[in-house]
Amino acid sequence: MNPNKALWEKGDFTRLAETMRESGAVLVEKIGITEGLKVLDLGCGDGTTAIPAAKAGAEVLGVDIARNLVEAGNKRVQSEGLTTCTFREGDATNLSELKDETFDLVISIFGAMFAPKPFDVAREMVRVTRPGGRIVMGNWIPGDPTLVAQILKISSAYTPPPPEGFVSPMLWGVESQVLERFGQTGIPAGNITFERDTYTFNAAFPPAEFLSRFRTYYGPTMNAFEAAEKNGKTDELQRELEALFVSQNQSSRENETSIPATFLRVTVRK
Repeated sequence: MNPNKALWEKGDFTRLAETMRESGAVLVEKIGITEGLKVLDLGCGDGTTAIPAAKAGAEVLGVDIARNLVEAGNKRVQSEGLTTCTFREGDATNLSELKDETFDLVISIFGAMFAPKPFDVAREMVRVTRPGGRIVMGNWIPGDPTLVAQILKISSAYTPPPPEGFVSPMLWGVESQVLERFGQTGIPAGNITFERDTYTFNAAFPPAEFLSRFRTYYGPTMNAFEAAEKNGKTDELQRELEALFVSQNQSSRENETSIPATFLRVTVRK
């Protein structure tokens, strides 16, 4: 089985996506998704950005490698009564089922960054974007002190070294890497802009419960705990993550969580 597919089907990312809905809608508004746009959402999960985009009047196709997330997204579309949004399985490194120059906007918020072969990902995103269209990526930043970058950093310290040839997904958060990847597709550096942005996780439960969801449902954290258990370091990993979640929580309410996380927003104009 494709290791990336196995990773994202391992847990149930919908249990985390529930805390991302508000910021997903805000980001759709920032990007400027309007009526009539044809949009591809790569690594769409269960529709955190795809569904708000469809509600804004766009025609949206969501593509994700995880079958369970595609199914969850299609259920959400049905329950919302949306007719302009569909989800299907697919791999961001090879979108051969999609025609060239099909979409006005390709978005990938914390999605395609996790696919292997980043140069293939950049090539495919550019290929399916029409001339004059845009690509917008949201990518976590390596070494950033906020939540998700730190979760991934802490988790990696407890897991075995990656296989030879592995390219860290966090490199999508490095501007020079982004310029090189899109540059190889023929996009000039002047057509690529970067902005630090914030994504806030909001939950009606305390940080300890939020961490529990990462431990139970988020593939990379699940793997970290499995590896830690083999090495007798489960308690150590738990304490380290608990301290992170508590320190980053900005909610003033005792049983609620609000944690902002910084990311790199990349805009590519074709």
